[in-house]
Amino acid sequence: MKKIDIAVVDYGMGNLRSVSKALEHVAPEKNVVVTSNPKDIENAERVVFPGQGAMPDCMRELDARGLRESVMHAAGNKPFLGICIGLQMLFEHSEEGDAVGLGLLKGNVKRFAAAEMHGANGEKLKVPHMGWNQVYQTWHSSADSSQLQSHALWKNIENGARFYYVHSYYVQPEDECIISGYSEYPNRFTVAIALDNLFAVQFHPEKSANAGLQMLSNFVNWLP
Repeated sequence: MKKIDIAVVDYGMGNLRSVSKALEHVAPEKNVVVTSNPKDIENAERVVFPGQGAMPDCMRELDARGLRESVMHAAGNKPFLGICIGLQMLFEHSEEGDAVGLGLLKGNVKRFAAAEMHGANGEKLKVPHMGWNQVYQTWHSSADSSQLQSHALWKNIENGARFYYVHSYYVQPEDECIISGYSEYPNRFTVAIALDNLFAVQFHPEKSANAGLQMLSNFVNWLP
């Protein structure tokens, strides 16, 4: 059996072709496999956990395919990248359909509040939040230095770079120390989290031009 370098988890929610093709583009020497086989996920060196759609449907399909245990194990033991719903599912609870998540991270998934959706000039902002928006990186003390630095997956990505979004809900972590990036719409909200071997984002790096491809390249080479 050929070694799987990167497993893209397929639980039937969303078109995963763009994710796999982007990974193949930045790492042509790697074996990238889109899979719904738990053993592939367990044996892969790295795991990407994307998704589109409603959180209750995603959780149901994940369990229906018997993938919960392998995803949770991967999230705790190997380089793991969550994308969009793949970020939201890591948390305890979502307002979307009153859904219970995987609970790997403490916190909730909230809907953009209609009463707050007004721009600087009073214009009405649409939900879902769709299109390009700037991402601001957070800085933390490194393990071996008192200097502040951003996460390894932000390497060679400008602070304030624009990434592509399609979502109506956002994560609200209980522990602010795991926040690695945020955007504003119109208020600040978390768009990236990092904890040990796990990194997850609300935006779609595979649809985010050069900045997104750089992030995927950083993930492929990341040694947490």
